[in-house]
Amino acid sequence: MITSEEIGTLALEAMLVEVSITPKPGLVDRNNSGAHHDMNFFTFLRSAASLHSSFEEFARAGFVGGEKNFSPVQVFPLIRQIGIEAEKRMFAATDGINTHKGEIFSLGLLSASAGFFAGKNETLTAEKVMKLASEMCHGICERDFAGVHDKKVLTKGERVYLEHGITGIRGEAEAGYPAVRDVGLPALRKYLADGLSLNDALAFTLIHIMANAHDTNIISRHDLKTAELVMKRAEKILAENSGLEGIRELDREFIAEYISPGGSGDLLAVTYFLHRLECREDDNTIL
Repeated sequence: MITSEEIGTLALEAMLVEVSITPKPGLVDRNNSGAHHDMNFFTFLRSAASLHSSFEEFARAGFVGGEKNFSPVQVFPLIRQIGIEAEKRMFAATDGINTHKGEIFSLGLLSASAGFFAGKNETLTAEKVMKLASEMCHGICERDFAGVHDKKVLTKGERVYLEHGITGIRGEAEAGYPAVRDVGLPALRKYLADGLSLNDALAFTLIHIMANAHDTNIISRHDLKTAELVMKRAEKILAENSGLEGIRELDREFIAEYISPGGSGDLLAVTYFLHRLECREDDNTIL
């Protein structure tokens, strides 16, 4: 049975792999800093290193909840403070730059979900972990967006919700990560089964996610129209089968246009994490 330490290590691995996948349109990778001027590849490495203990804590909280037969919604308050402390560690490591806030939320929630099954000594699958995560954060959108119309100072996520009704990563989590369940994981599994390298399989999986999910990072930086155009451009790469060169060209365009699909990058990390949870005993299945 998987341990909390192993779950935490897989979450760290997911963050390191996500930033390493190259090319990634508009995102930090091994080639460039994408559409960012305040961070680079090494910023992400420092940030990820600072978070390893946090993800073990998320998993351990879930383990305790499962062991004590808590309901899923009883586990969520246990992990919220861990998330707050994790963000502090991230900002301390990056001099105030937000590198992993979205991944702290999702990988933390999913680490707790995986830990919950471990606490009950149950086997886990990606689908079970996503479903339990959905149950853990049930009602989060209603709670977190309550009173947003009356607030004078809004976060980026609150502004996107207020203007467009898009709930972002909270809604994705509460719905059981459909962009990962229905798009990311099937794409990754297919590309790996077809014999692509891990890097290339994940690079193409990112394009699938971009083509199917409204990216709130793009909306907050630009607008909804730009986010929808990005989805169409990703669809075009897939339809034309333009390969890695098509992705490299899109990267050049996004850098010039200051477009960063950071939300899609977070979902790519989630996709990899869940895939690794399922095949952790046989590393050869993913390389």
